[in-house]
Amino acid sequence: MPKISSGLSLLLIIGSVYWSFHSLMPQRFSKASEPQSKFSTERALVHVKAISTRPHFVGSPEHAAVRDYIISDLRKLGLDPHIQEGFMSASGNWGGFCKAQNILARIPGTEKGKPLLLLSHYDSAPHSSLGAGDDGCGVATILESTRALLAAKEKTKNDIIILFSDGEELGLNGARLFVNAHPWAKDVGLVLNFEARGSGGPSFMFLETNKGNATLVKKFAKANPRYPASNSLAYSIYKLLPNDTDLTVFREEGDIDGFNFAFIDDHFDYHTAKDAYERLDRNTLEHQGTYLMPLLKYFGNENLETLKSDKDYVYFSFPFLHLVYYPFSWIVPMLLGVIMTLIALLIWGIKKGKLSLSQIGAGFVPFLGSFIICGAVGYFAWPLLLKIYPQYKDIQQEFTYNGHWYIAAFVFLSIGVCFYLYSKFKKLVTVNLAIAPLIFWLLICAAASVYLKGAGFFIIPVFFGLLSLCLLIKNERPKILLLTVITIPALLILSPFPDQFPVALGLPMLIAATLFTVLIFGILVPVFGFYERKKALGLFSIFLAAIFLIVAHFRSGFTPDRPHPTSLVYLLDADKQEAVWATSNHVPDNWVEQFIGKEKKSDTDRSTFDSKYRTGFTFTAAAPIKSIPAPVITIVNDSIRGNERIVNISIVPQRNINCLQVTATLANVFACKVNGADISQRFLTNKNRGNRLLTHYVSNNDSTLVEITMPKDNKPDITVFEISNDLLTNSQFSVPPRPADAMPMPFIVNDAIIVKKSISL
Repeated sequence: MPKISSGLSLLLIIGSVYWSFHSLMPQRFSKASEPQSKFSTERALVHVKAISTRPHFVGSPEHAAVRDYIISDLRKLGLDPHIQEGFMSASGNWGGFCKAQNILARIPGTEKGKPLLLLSHYDSAPHSSLGAGDDGCGVATILESTRALLAAKEKTKNDIIILFSDGEELGLNGARLFVNAHPWAKDVGLVLNFEARGSGGPSFMFLETNKGNATLVKKFAKANPRYPASNSLAYSIYKLLPNDTDLTVFREEGDIDGFNFAFIDDHFDYHTAKDAYERLDRNTLEHQGTYLMPLLKYFGNENLETLKSDKDYVYFSFPFLHLVYYPFSWIVPMLLGVIMTLIALLIWGIKKGKLSLSQIGAGFVPFLGSFIICGAVGYFAWPLLLKIYPQYKDIQQEFTYNGHWYIAAFVFLSIGVCFYLYSKFKKLVTVNLAIAPLIFWLLICAAASVYLKGAGFFIIPVFFGLLSLCLLIKNERPKILLLTVITIPALLILSPFPDQFPVALGLPMLIAATLFTVLIFGILVPVFGFYERKKALGLFSIFLAAIFLIVAHFRSGFTPDRPHPTSLVYLLDADKQEAVWATSNHVPDNWVEQFIGKEKKSDTDRSTFDSKYRTGFTFTAAAPIKSIPAPVITIVNDSIRGNERIVNISIVPQRNINCLQVTATLANVFACKVNGADISQRFLTNKNRGNRLLTHYVSNNDSTLVEITMPKDNKPDITVFEISNDLLTNSQFSVPPRPADAMPMPFIVNDAIIVKKSISL
């Protein structure tokens, strides 16, 4: 009978873990046969397919085609869209400029309240991304939801503004243009922004607010979306990270609150040629729709002038209850209540003779041992994988195609370590073993109450741990199934975290997967303590980990479905009349090696250009001189005003280009303008910018006029890198197409002809 109970208990635990993932998002998607007043994923997919046929970054021919497609569809819905065009600098730390073309439409409401704004960007990332997930999915979600709303013929009280922003991938340029230059911006009461950083997985909700989140959380819960995947820990971590979306501009420069909805799995597709219609998870698109439809109807009729709050809430999603929330002010009282309850249970247990201080002390050994061993394994896992598989360095997202196999492997390895170590302490009574994990959890909750209040809900699993401890003290051998049922709420809350941290932050965060696994195991010690075959379970878990590692190994290579990100550029120094081939690959394939050679020469210049991960060239090789015309750089004006020197420089391209980057040997820049638009002081004073002064993403082969204000005695060198993404199509070169198992590396200047030209001021 005990074996049967243990078996059923284990099945119940496995089922709860499965449900914690299963309940995060829809498991089916809506068909085209849905009523016209309902959201249909199949209808939305028509838009995704049309938008993601080819790369459509700012300045590309397809960019205009996507813009015209969206405008045409809005007109079919009976709306009157218009374009807001302007040359705008990027927001924050980007230092990029482009001519943004925002698409706007407005659905009148029946009253005069603040409008609700629906937001998604329609440009793709340069230079090869098809943009199906990022952000064709967001555009399609809004178009289909708007169609369904209009088909229902239910007027909302508030106006609905639709904004398809431009230049998001270049530095949130279109959002900044709208917030700072469009007359509608001052009216907006709330923003719903749909984003992506991959091609699948659940869509998570992230808040953007300058004040407390209390009102936003309560109203989001009242809107009652079916799959509210979110928690305040993610919200707190998101605020600490240097991640921006268009919504960040609304918050920072317009003091406008909003919700981000973004899916982040299959990160390896992000900004790549594989961000394609075929690879977009249909259930993920359905998830986006399950957010927007109820929120559109709720906030379309809600008073959006009352969203500000001085209070913050702890919140987390939970199956069936959807969103659970409570004020930050409860965190300390709940923590104190748990501490006092634990003390009371300790006193009670010692008086009853159920608890022994020596056994409690010994119970720390397997738990801390598991924590230390698994922490070390998680910490060294990614560096070790890079040693074994150096080709992973070419996947800049740091989430490999076999990433989920690695997560599973290290989770099961951690489970195996825990079971094996606890099997060595059979003489310790389970009730004494349960104390160490609870104390450790309380230390985490105490630290969170000071440093990361969004993690305040971690106290909830501790409540259930205390309930298990109470049963253990009251009954020497309580029913194992009852103890298992008590742990289910903790499992439903915590189980996704070992997977979500590496998915969100990359495989270097495998340490989070291993440590969270140990912590969850600790909550289950009151159950596992009664399992008779812990050693066998430990060895079986380690065996499963080995199987997952073997599968990951056989999926470590590159195939047409899992292509190798490769890079190649031609860099011509027009002043020295020298040229090189250059790559950012750490492990070049044969296609790259035909230009840089097999005896690879490390690059000493480490030119980085404007890339998300500040990636430099790894290898270079001498290249033939080609007759690529250099830009004409002219000093238009050079004047002194007080202690300032003001220089105006004209840069005129002599060929078709996509962007140019300007660097300057200036330690101090008072101000800088590009085509009349100011570079933000936040960028100019950012120490991480190095010598980079600006990047201009060019439309229509426009010229660039730069105005630099500097100390009057400065005499800097100005270097212009002029870039065109036509290396594979330029008639002066004979670069063959990539093999089927390769694709352009994202986040960097790639497949490009770069001309370097310098002047001294």
